Amino acid sequence: MEQRLANPAFLLPDAMQALMSLGAVAKQDNGVPASTLNLVYLRASQINGCSVCVDMHARTMRQSGETDERMIAVGAWHDAPFFTPAERAALALTEAATRMADRTNSVPDDIWFEAAQHYDQKALAALTLNIAMINLWNRLNVPTRQIAGEWIKSAEAQKWQKEHAATVAAR
Repeated sequence: MEQRLANPAFLLPDAMQALMSLGAVAKQDNGVPASTLNLVYLRASQINGCSVCVDMHARTMRQSGETDERMIAVGAWHDAPFFTPAERAALALTEAATRMADRTNSVPDDIWFEAAQHYDQKALAALTLNIAMINLWNRLNVPTRQIAGEWIKSAEAQKWQKEHAATVAAR
């Protein structure tokens, strides 16, 4: 596979800055654990076939101390015993919001209300925004055929890794 184009956000620095800023706001202390957000990022990226984001978020999860069992089982979370009820609700919402075109009632009330049982309005807003953000990144990476593992070599990725390491250390 060959990359078709550099990531559009890298080619348009103002776009990258805006996306990074929005991403930072979405991840602020919002009532959704970072471990849950990482599961959300990994699951949406699996659904969308974004190898770059699957690679990136698996690395992030490992650095954060996530277990192999949970990372491996996230694609089969419905049947795996490794996830809390709140994580299951977040994963169900992620799948529904990622696969909106798959059904007429894209995010059914039962999925939304289950998530609302575990997250307050601020956390639901953050969760929804994070789901949208990972889907946006997937939609930038997949059509342009970004290569898994290549992102880690870029200056932007090096900067991201340093910032992420500092964020993880601060928790």
